[in-house]
Amino acid sequence: MDMLLKRVRQGKNSTLSELYVDGSFQCYALEDRIRDYKVKGQTCIPPGKYCLGINYWGGMNTAYKRRFPDMHQGMIEIKEVPGFSSIYIHIGNTHADTAGCLLVGTYFHRNKNREDYEVYQSEVAYRDLYRAVIEPVKKGNALLTIENKLVMGNYAAQSAGSE
Repeated sequence: MDMLLKRVRQGKNSTLSELYVDGSFQCYALEDRIRDYKVKGQTCIPPGKYCLGINYWGGMNTAYKRRFPDMHQGMIEIKEVPGFSSIYIHIGNTHADTAGCLLVGTYFHRNKNREDYEVYQSEVAYRDLYRAVIEPVKKGNALLTIENKLVMGNYAAQSAGSE
């Protein structure tokens, strides 16, 4: 299974992306700002190809096991990011929620006062994505490609169906 994270918009502190699974749009994603080097908890993941795996330990895993008892089988982790570990795909709305990880949402909004992007309906997007990818990830058959494809212009708000 191939996933593509296509970064499309840059905010003051945030980066908005489109996430595709095997070529089909899955959801929007949010990370911290793009920088030339990764700063723990403050920078998005460098462009490249990464294996996805399952992380079975830690506080976030325990919290998600309680929150999603019907489906949780471990945190989806983006592996082999140089110099960093425990980079997950998880729920959140703003760059302040990322802690250097990847947040997902069904739609996004740009907060003009803060000049940043936010994603919403994160739990819905997370459930849908998790169910779509968990089996290939568990089998070690999941690859995430991250590309910077930033475009200029203003997105006020978009949803998957309105593009």
